[in-house]
Amino acid sequence: MIDLRFSESELQARRDHIVQFVRDTVDAAGTDRAVLGLSGGIDSTLTAHLAVEALGAENLHGLVMPGAVSRDDNMSDAEWVARELDVAYDVFEINPIVDEFLDTYPEAEGDQVAVGNARARTRAVLNYLVANHEDAVVLGTGNRSEALVGYFTKYGDGAVDCHPIGNLYKQQVRQLASHVGVPDELVEKPATAGLWAGQTDEAELGLDYETLDAILALHVDGPLSEAALVREIEGVTEAQVRTVREKYERSAHKRRVPPSPEPLD
Repeated sequence: MIDLRFSESELQARRDHIVQFVRDTVDAAGTDRAVLGLSGGIDSTLTAHLAVEALGAENLHGLVMPGAVSRDDNMSDAEWVARELDVAYDVFEINPIVDEFLDTYPEAEGDQVAVGNARARTRAVLNYLVANHEDAVVLGTGNRSEALVGYFTKYGDGAVDCHPIGNLYKQQVRQLASHVGVPDELVEKPATAGLWAGQTDEAELGLDYETLDAILALHVDGPLSEAALVREIEGVTEAQVRTVREKYERSAHKRRVPPSPEPLD
């Protein structure tokens, strides 16, 4: 599979660039504080490390927001990250809030996707409730691999003020996380959005991140045609390339500002 990892000098340059981006974004908002949802996964863990480097631990507020299907070890990891970085954090149980939504609209009960997205959007509301109260910026945790295939909830985990690691493929997220000192067990932990029981990113996407990154880097972002990519990368199939391309095209609306009609002359 294609190796997208950076050299040591490139890696340090990306680290410095992201840290400065966070500082500039927060400063442009006229504040010195940020709020970050901590899931215990690699994306939020890396973002937390870089945010502390940019702003100082005293200026980052972590939110740990378990739901009914959240794994206990993920929440333990989220709290461990906050304590390790000396970041103040709160734990907000989201299930009572989601239950209120379902009491209001019981027809959605049992709809895995709709209820899972409601969990993500509840977390977004809490992020902004705290951020507005504290005059802070909401930091996102999305990476390039997930953004390009729409693997995020619109107005959920996609509802943030910026995505510090949004230009990194998943392979590069893991590499940079190791570089900043994230323990190997967190770097290699299977990713999950925690929206329903037993969910993992790779199972839902239908392919592993190494394959996804290769298709995105060489076909969606890069110059290779479907046939050329299949010839170039052993183990990648035409069906996989078509699936990724379809996900990219169908999720375009998630990466755009909601449309309005064209102005009349």
